Amino acid sequence: KVEMVQVTRAEDSAAALEQMVGHAEAILQRLDLPYRVVLLSTGDMGFGAARTYDLEVWLPAQGTYREISSCSNCEAFQARRMMARVRNAQGKPEFVHTLNGSGLAVGRALVAVLENHQQADGSIAVPAALRPYLGGIELLRP
Repeated sequence: KVEMVQVTRAEDSAAALEQMVGHAEAILQRLDLPYRVVLLSTGDMGFGAARTYDLEVWLPAQGTYREISSCSNCEAFQARRMMARVRNAQGKPEFVHTLNGSGLAVGRALVAVLENHQQADGSIAVPAALRPYLGGIELLRP
């Protein structure tokens, strides 16, 4: 899978998290996959995270949504551990905020494309975003 990482000033980290979620959402949208965004409760988040969103894709064969991406804002937690700072406009050092996320879990994305785009005859309608990588093929036949 592809990892996303951002290092920001404290005042920019909330917007950066939304941007990261937007990047993962854009891929799911281009693949025409049904998905949802879930804000995790603190009990479900990683130890260092202050806010985490999971993106879940619909898998028809399982009849449920499954996590395909997760984006977290760790605020200054990681920065404090590694002493990562930046100077503010007054020259005073401040801890940066760190964010990380998984682009998409590739294996699960492939399963989601196959399941969500399978036709009644067993063929797979190739999402428009993938066609250039498959020589323009629009339909995969069994």
